[in-house]
Amino acid sequence: MENELSNLALTPASLETSIRRHLTYTMGKDAEHASIYDWRMALSYAVRDLIVGPWFASTQQTYGTDHKRVYYLSMEFLIGRILEDATINLGLRDVAEEVMGRFGQDFRAIVEDEPDAALGNGGLGRLAACFMESMATLGCPAFGYGIRYEHGLFRQRFEGGRQVETPEDWLKQTHPWEFARPESAYTIGFKGQVETRGGKEVWVPGESVFATAYDTPVVGWKGRWANTLRLWGAQPTTMFDLERFNRGDYAAAAEPETLARTLSRVLYPDDTTYQGKELRLKQEFFLTSAALQDILRRFLQTHKDLRLLPSKVAIQMNDTHPAIAGPELIRLLVDDHGLPFDKALEITQGCLGYTNHTLLPEALEKWATYTFGNVLPRHMQIVERIDSWHRIKYPARPHYVGIVKHHEVRMGELAFITSHQVNGVSALHSDLVKKNLFPELNALHPGRIINQTNGVTPRRWLKMCNRPLSGLISGSIGDGWEDNLDRLRELEKPIKSKAFRDDFAKAKRVNKAALSNWIGETQGISVSPDALFDVQIKRIHEYKRQLLNILQTVAHWDRIRQNPNANWVPRVKIFGGKAAPGYAVAKEIIRLINDVAEVVNNDPVTGDLLKIVYPANYNVSMAERLIPASDLSEQISTAGKEASGTGNMKFMMNGAVTIGTLDGANVEILQEVGEENFFLFGLTAEEVTKRRADPDHARKAIESSQALMDVLQMIAEGTFSPDQKDRYHDLVHRVWHHDYFLVASDFAAYDKAQMRVDAVFNDPDEWARMAAMNTARSGFFSSDRTIRSYMSEIWGVTSAL
Repeated sequence: MENELSNLALTPASLETSIRRHLTYTMGKDAEHASIYDWRMALSYAVRDLIVGPWFASTQQTYGTDHKRVYYLSMEFLIGRILEDATINLGLRDVAEEVMGRFGQDFRAIVEDEPDAALGNGGLGRLAACFMESMATLGCPAFGYGIRYEHGLFRQRFEGGRQVETPEDWLKQTHPWEFARPESAYTIGFKGQVETRGGKEVWVPGESVFATAYDTPVVGWKGRWANTLRLWGAQPTTMFDLERFNRGDYAAAAEPETLARTLSRVLYPDDTTYQGKELRLKQEFFLTSAALQDILRRFLQTHKDLRLLPSKVAIQMNDTHPAIAGPELIRLLVDDHGLPFDKALEITQGCLGYTNHTLLPEALEKWATYTFGNVLPRHMQIVERIDSWHRIKYPARPHYVGIVKHHEVRMGELAFITSHQVNGVSALHSDLVKKNLFPELNALHPGRIINQTNGVTPRRWLKMCNRPLSGLISGSIGDGWEDNLDRLRELEKPIKSKAFRDDFAKAKRVNKAALSNWIGETQGISVSPDALFDVQIKRIHEYKRQLLNILQTVAHWDRIRQNPNANWVPRVKIFGGKAAPGYAVAKEIIRLINDVAEVVNNDPVTGDLLKIVYPANYNVSMAERLIPASDLSEQISTAGKEASGTGNMKFMMNGAVTIGTLDGANVEILQEVGEENFFLFGLTAEEVTKRRADPDHARKAIESSQALMDVLQMIAEGTFSPDQKDRYHDLVHRVWHHDYFLVASDFAAYDKAQMRVDAVFNDPDEWARMAAMNTARSGFFSSDRTIRSYMSEIWGVTSAL
């Protein structure tokens, strides 16, 4: 495809003209009275104009060559801010900064004025965003399908150390990157009943909404290709019941509108109630049905034979949230297009792929058959027929295996059976998916489960967020590494030079100084950029073991207090992350971290030797600030529990050294970087299983560690909660008696590894060498490599470039 950008005069003068035009004619403002919002919108529209050409050209070429397309279905797309990322991929970042300077505007301030769309919870959603960018970079024709959540994930703040959830308001302002597509709307039904008419089953929904499309172009590196992220917003099929309204029954009159607003209002509603479960299932079906109807409409524009669908359509289910895609595609093919069931199932399996992201039983969705059948009665029939078909076709299937068991619909099994390929997201995880998660199905379908280790886009996570380091890299090995990250290996030669190691350390310190200033301004905590910045940022969950981190932090604090004049390495412990609203233990851990921080940060004995920072509302933009400044990357989950991780890859790419267990992609990071450049500790996945077999494992581990006993005693006595001394009795009791995630068993090894960290950090040149080697050997973790593998091994798609 001819590069559309080559036809555009991308000079500062042309960009300035475009910004001025949008300020005047789009925003209706003159320069003298324009706010920072006006300037941001004008710049965003000017940049968007430059994306539309490649976007149209990519779409036209895909149609013109009848190229197979990928459709990526995900409940989450954690896209972050778009403006600076778009300028980076268009090669305009410095030009944009120069032009805004001509207008007297601070480019950094304008970029940070953009709301951070909270359309995801963590790694799953950020991975989806990285994949969209890599598909565009590689010229893989693709659509991403998600939900345009009005509020997305909640905004987090702390009150008395507790997490408080408030609505995220990213859509309070106009979103300049999207194009509304009211003509692309589909009816989505719920509930009702199934009737037999003329020998056919016909679903008559009792409720319905419209799914309306909003398209955001996703441009790849150098603007060579652009794909579409299509987010669905829910609209009522009937605005309101005028008759009821006129009778004064205003609440009932608005019920259709209320249903629609509720569907696309919040990401992951609290599902501890029946109403919450029903809403979540409706959201998943809403996304999936709208996407599949859109896919079939697009296919039928240029093809008549639906049996050809797998040759032109690859649909990837990002975890089990869109697993209803199997039954829904079969329903559409059978009920709407008249295909026989067996052929519809064959087509469905040919199109669908399923990415598993978790080994946690509670995260593999299961729906009560009552709930499923009530919300989706026709799909309940189809699910039972798929299960029966599979049982008959594979008589060796054990009686305890199936999609519908114990009055539940198991979405993991459903996704597996309706897909032609199932993948895990790291080598260890994929192995455990075979052995522990789906061992019987794996035996029945050998070769269906494969591995696709995750990756992250180096354009956002190095080129954009770490200008000091990316500048050093380009100065050392030249340009071109941005879309060929394996070239970072070329850094290994200059790393042998003391001058390069010094330059690497200077680049890191620039980032640390910027973060220190931000922490002082926003958190009111004074930290030194020369301290060791030790960072754990991720969802708060017991298996990710933020608890292990804060317990060791207390032990470290206690040691400093006992001997404050020793040669301690000053340390800044940084936490970031949110707990699910209904996850009581995770919320208790958050409060403990904040309570410990309150005591430690105000301790005159430890002073600047130890500080704890926990900024509220961790999101993509905060990650872009924290990761480049990090020295130590905390990847300390219980072995066998983390599917992959992607934060670990971002830290590595940005020259942070990992302290971690052999879990998820840590295993492959260790293989790439070498044990000498990684602080390894803890039980392996096999050892974890054996340790759990001892019902007394926690007590034995605690009693063998005086440091841990002292820490738990301090917490239990109320050292960090003087106003409520028994506040953490339940949490301490949990460590002693219900330590499923083996915090106690790994404590001593983790504590010892942290001492090794201090010893190495005391040698700045050796630390710089280790950190630089992490960057040099991070090329494998580019999402470009991951997507190339998906294209060849799952989707059967070639590049259109």
